[in-house]
Amino acid sequence: MSSSPDGWCQTTLLHGGNAAFLEALYERYLADPAAVDPSWRRHFDQLREGAAAPEITNGPIRDQLQRFASAGPVQPNGCLDPIAAQKQAAVLSMINAYRYRGHQVADLDPLRLHEPPTIPDLDLAYHQLGPEDLDQVFHTGSLAAPARLSLREILRLLRETYCGTVGAEYMHITDTQEKRWIQRRLEAYRARPELDAEGRRWLLRLLTAAEGLETYLHRRYVGQKRFSLEGGEALIPLLDELIQRASRQGTQEVVIGMAHRGRLNVLVNILGKPPAAIFDEFEERVQLDGRRMLGDVKYHLGFATDIETPSGLVHIALGFNPSHLEIIDPVIQGSVRARQQRRHDQTGDQVLPVLIHGDAAFAGQGVVMETLQLSQTRGYGTGGTVHIIVNNQIGFTTSHPRDIRSTPYCTDVAKMVQAPVFHVNGDDPEAVIFVTRLALDFRNQFHKDVLIDLVCYRRHGHNEADEPAVTQPLMYQRIRRHPTPRTLYAQRLIAQGLIAPEAVQAMAAEYQHALEQGVVVARPVLCALDQRFRVDWRFCCNQPWDHRVATGVPIATLHRLTEAMLCLPEGFSLHPRVERLWEERRRMGLDEQPVDWGYAEMVAYASLLDAGIPVRLSGQDVGRGTFFHRHAKVYDQVTGKEYVPLQHLGPHQGAFIAINSILSEEAVLAYEYGFASAEPNALTLWEAQFGDFVNNAQVVIDQFISSAYAKWGLYCGLVLLLPHGLEGQGAEHSSARLERFLQLCANDNMQVCIPSTPAQIFHLLRRQMLRPHRTPLIVLTPKSLLRHRLAVSPLAELAQGEYRLIIPEIDPLDPQEIQRIILCSGKVYYDLLEARRARGQTDVALLRIEQLYPFPKRALAAALAPYAHVQELIWCQEEPQNQGAWNQIKHRFHHLIQQGKRLYYVGRPVSAAPAVGHRALHLEQQARLVDEALNGRYDPKLNARIALL
Repeated sequence: MSSSPDGWCQTTLLHGGNAAFLEALYERYLADPAAVDPSWRRHFDQLREGAAAPEITNGPIRDQLQRFASAGPVQPNGCLDPIAAQKQAAVLSMINAYRYRGHQVADLDPLRLHEPPTIPDLDLAYHQLGPEDLDQVFHTGSLAAPARLSLREILRLLRETYCGTVGAEYMHITDTQEKRWIQRRLEAYRARPELDAEGRRWLLRLLTAAEGLETYLHRRYVGQKRFSLEGGEALIPLLDELIQRASRQGTQEVVIGMAHRGRLNVLVNILGKPPAAIFDEFEERVQLDGRRMLGDVKYHLGFATDIETPSGLVHIALGFNPSHLEIIDPVIQGSVRARQQRRHDQTGDQVLPVLIHGDAAFAGQGVVMETLQLSQTRGYGTGGTVHIIVNNQIGFTTSHPRDIRSTPYCTDVAKMVQAPVFHVNGDDPEAVIFVTRLALDFRNQFHKDVLIDLVCYRRHGHNEADEPAVTQPLMYQRIRRHPTPRTLYAQRLIAQGLIAPEAVQAMAAEYQHALEQGVVVARPVLCALDQRFRVDWRFCCNQPWDHRVATGVPIATLHRLTEAMLCLPEGFSLHPRVERLWEERRRMGLDEQPVDWGYAEMVAYASLLDAGIPVRLSGQDVGRGTFFHRHAKVYDQVTGKEYVPLQHLGPHQGAFIAINSILSEEAVLAYEYGFASAEPNALTLWEAQFGDFVNNAQVVIDQFISSAYAKWGLYCGLVLLLPHGLEGQGAEHSSARLERFLQLCANDNMQVCIPSTPAQIFHLLRRQMLRPHRTPLIVLTPKSLLRHRLAVSPLAELAQGEYRLIIPEIDPLDPQEIQRIILCSGKVYYDLLEARRARGQTDVALLRIEQLYPFPKRALAAALAPYAHVQELIWCQEEPQNQGAWNQIKHRFHHLIQQGKRLYYVGRPVSAAPAVGHRALHLEQQARLVDEALNGRYDPKLNARIALL
């Protein structure tokens, strides 16, 4: 066979017998175009011409060869006519161009604010085709169409599919199966749904409801904020179709996260919240428990309901959402994962996450990217999410489109996880229904994220008191003249003879009358019929934080659990360092040596698992532990296989998962908050690599962890493990910002604890699950103390007792000889203890406050009782004076001052940074503050001898 395409009678590109040769030749061309004959290079260049992605592989070439191996216009000797072959290749290239770039000229903007760009790839001339070719018949390749069509028919199909009111972006996906699936669905239906007359009338009814609610609220509550959906009313039929179709495909729960815009409309018209309840919120007729609950604005509130569908009951939950917009995304994902786990729904078929975004927020907020990165990971995947962007095309009222992102579309960030994006004109509700079906079916078929970009507009300003025309005069001139989606669709149905004009008016009047009555206007809403999968927090309602519970575990059980959690598969090869640790833990479990932190933590988990309580631990490097102390996961040094001993304790144990998370704090912590808020019966923990890094997730702490109960009445038992302690590692590896947590503490909303012994962390973790009380638990955990010779516990302390709020003096000192009491928390205690023992000092008592909030007043009074004669007390901390606990707890000691005692501060001076950057200076500071505390020699530069007035 010739290696040149010259003389197509000898070698034709589309001749089936040459397929293997041509495939190999094309592979060589892709690697190096100069490596093939110039005539072949010219032909391959032509074949690729017009494609938006020049890296087209030989997959399409192979498919074309197979498709046309025995077809096409051939000469008597069996060879294709060279001109016909060239034109055929051009047609295939053009089809590919429409798949890649058709969305750029699609009719997506209801307002038609901008002229569509000129895309040369979509021109016939670009592919060396012309009007004279329109009636010529060509092979359609992989087009979902008859095998042979005229070029005119091919163009009509392509333009209807890719350049109508749907714009599809999917050619960036590398998985051929996914791409082909989308191609078939788009091209076979030409991006239009199959709707009968009744379906179209129902669609109009939903648009009437969406518009009708906004009209009613606008008239009744003039100027009040509601973040209207007007302009994007197609969201309501979109969600209705999504829920109904999901139910037919087996979904039993839908969990929705969305920000403000359109939220009231979704609550009333989809979830079935009674309009009367919305009116009460506008008129502020809402009763709250002012002691702990403060409430929130109406467009932040969540709701849950059960919707009746022809396929059965569907539970719908709308998450409570603060003004930090996209922060709800990972919270919803965590809640969905908990619900799926409760149902043993491994693939996400039963619980569907739906996230509704704003265009500017989706493009602008980094938590969106972090959440997308979680979507396909083992520990955080939920089987795919349907994302809906309510794209107002404006972002903020004062924004110019070129100022709100650097990408062509607001959805472009989602391409990094190869999610398909379906842009759709919000003024074409039938096209909206088509992409809704397509998106949901893709999600359920491939269990991946998918995006619907609902391109619409915003009829009013950012809120209803805003005047958008001040900064967007041209856009709002056009909006004022533009008919509503309902009006446009009603005109369309009237023109088709499917509904009479008077019926359209009657439909609107009927809805307004229902609103006036305050009755439910959504599909039938039912009471909960099946409680098995509900989130039930009733057991901890009104339970006091100081409810005492025994958390000890019998010695025999500790022996058994130790053996179980150290058991490995036969032949498993541990790393030598881990093997030594394994042997030490075995001795600890046999009470042959004191217990360290790592053992106490792991056996605490084992004891909960043994009682059937699930444990979920996540964060960066939590499997091993940043400080090489945990080893919940071990790895065979020969095979590299991972083994998790806590998953093999016994047949009836709770589920255990330790997840090494992506390098994210904000999204992962929000995810774990969502999981814990939906699963009261599992111990859910998130660990920061260093406690300092939790400040990357400050919004989660502020908007959810500390305030969710006060705003929304939501319980959550999430545990945060934050390594903390000044040890000369610099400003970013020292402080978990204890002061920030304490500043947020009020109304018993959180627990802030600094356990200083292994027994304490053992009892603290068990207390979190065993007592009927759930609030977030903030634990400042150690670093150097993980292996400190004094920071150990006897096994007996795990077998008895409970978490001690105050640990009194442990050395046998005579209380009557004590002249000074030092109160402290955390690592500084051991520095003080070692220094006091080294000096042989017996006149200073050391008391550890192990829970800083809720502050243990009674326990402190009992610990101080033996020292009633002591007049001088010191609060000693290693953090700077303006940080750490001091400024947030000093008012807790007022009663001591009233008894005539004096309280002084000893610690580092005020500082803008948490710690110094040089170890030598750190050691000098640490030695000085220890000396000053023990000897009562206060440096006046430290604002010593502070009087509490």
